[in-house]
Amino acid sequence: MKLDLTIVIPVKNEQKNLPGCLEAIGEDFAQQVVIVDSGSTDRTKAVAERFGASFIDFQWNGRFPKKRNWYLRYHTPTTAWVLFLDADEYLTPEFKQETARKLKDTTKVGFWLNYTIYFMGKKLKGGYPLKKLALFRTGAGEYEYIDEQQWSHLDMEIHEHPILTGDIGTIKEKIDHRDFRGIAHYINKHNAYSSWEAARYLRMMKSTSNYRLTAKQRIKYRLMRTPLIGPAFFLGSFVLMGGFLDGARGFAFAILKMAYFTEIYCKIKEQSD
Repeated sequence: MKLDLTIVIPVKNEQKNLPGCLEAIGEDFAQQVVIVDSGSTDRTKAVAERFGASFIDFQWNGRFPKKRNWYLRYHTPTTAWVLFLDADEYLTPEFKQETARKLKDTTKVGFWLNYTIYFMGKKLKGGYPLKKLALFRTGAGEYEYIDEQQWSHLDMEIHEHPILTGDIGTIKEKIDHRDFRGIAHYINKHNAYSSWEAARYLRMMKSTSNYRLTAKQRIKYRLMRTPLIGPAFFLGSFVLMGGFLDGARGFAFAILKMAYFTEIYCKIKEQSD
């Protein structure tokens, strides 16, 4: 029996990953699968149609709302639950079984989800984990408000998190995050993310608004004031979170995490001085 769930997959030029993602979802898990597309120029739309998914075009005007909030506001799901999924994120049978079990008669308004991480072509055993609050009740909230005023080129919520009112649970079984786009893509992506993080931090410091931050975000923003943020995340990834289990790959992953957060600090200082 299908869950009372809509799965939303924001995409752009994902003809390579999307078939496997949709196949992993299957025909008997969710009531509806929706593709929200940012002007793909490849065969993404044809893939969506082949699997029977709904297809919605999205054009960002550089302001709030971005892609996920835009969908929630203007194409609100009719199902009780909504799950946001990336095209390179594949649902496993174990994840689907636990989700079906957890959603039955629950009082939770949302669930933190866990993901595998692939680095240099292989799945990591340890290191800094990937978690997202990507499954929640329709109408329980939306992704945090950030009026970007066209200072970012990222048309989708990346580091913004959903603001929900109520108890939040956890799905322990992992979604398989099959990102095999290589180190060059990883570095370029995190260069863009670090610019966004620095810009957001500086705007938060100038704002009088009260931000509802997660515990993880509060720690991160305190560390952003110091160059120790990079070494702190290296130690966290490689030592505390078991990155050493992956040997040289785990060490390299932790080094790149350190570089990413050091880059954020440097960009904050550069724009502050």
